[in-house]
Amino acid sequence: MPKKIVVIEDEPDIIGLVTLYLEKEGYRVTAVRDGVKGFQHLRTEPPDLLILDIMLPEMDGLEICRRVRADSKTAALPIIMLTAKGEESDKIVGLELGADDYLVKPFSPKELVARVKALLRRAERREAAPDRYVYGDLVLDPVRHEVRLKGLEIVLTAKEFGLLERLLKECGRVLTRDALLDKVWGYDADVISRTVDVHIRRLREKIPLLKDRIQTVKPFGYKLKEEP
Repeated sequence: MPKKIVVIEDEPDIIGLVTLYLEKEGYRVTAVRDGVKGFQHLRTEPPDLLILDIMLPEMDGLEICRRVRADSKTAALPIIMLTAKGEESDKIVGLELGADDYLVKPFSPKELVARVKALLRRAERREAAPDRYVYGDLVLDPVRHEVRLKGLEIVLTAKEFGLLERLLKECGRVLTRDALLDKVWGYDADVISRTVDVHIRRLREKIPLLKDRIQTVKPFGYKLKEEP
């Protein structure tokens, strides 16, 4: 079955361009021009990937992203954000809310297609992952996209989940910020190293077990202490 992509965007020209290039690649594309209707569509017909504009009527893209990541049913949905804003602060906000990728208008349709393919490949690898990671009372299940501490589910954004999975997979090893950007975000063109620090801080806050076990290794990056 062809992958389904939902585009929530209010500019007809952008919708037409994105739809044209994605359909050429064999994807099924549904476009919605209103933030509220777009979010409702995501809940009733979850796609394989979401392309989301920030500036939308009724409900903006940042709020949609926040709600998508807060729902365990859609928390793993790959999201590419589109916006006319190019300031670094806007990129940080979108990425911290859990967007997987970020493109500033005007963008190359071919670059968008390449990023869509990369995100879908990453999602397929995660779905195929057979392992469960156990760290004391903490259990991460890549297939179900669940994290539980003493049996209680902890809701993480997609990036927080990916970061935790990478730390667990390479427990005891020092991981540089650049390595984490490459492995978790998949590219580093529009992401700064501070983003990694923000996500590490949030993991420590959400999972008390990790507060002292995710160690900062100056000036390189981080490592997860091996279990005693």
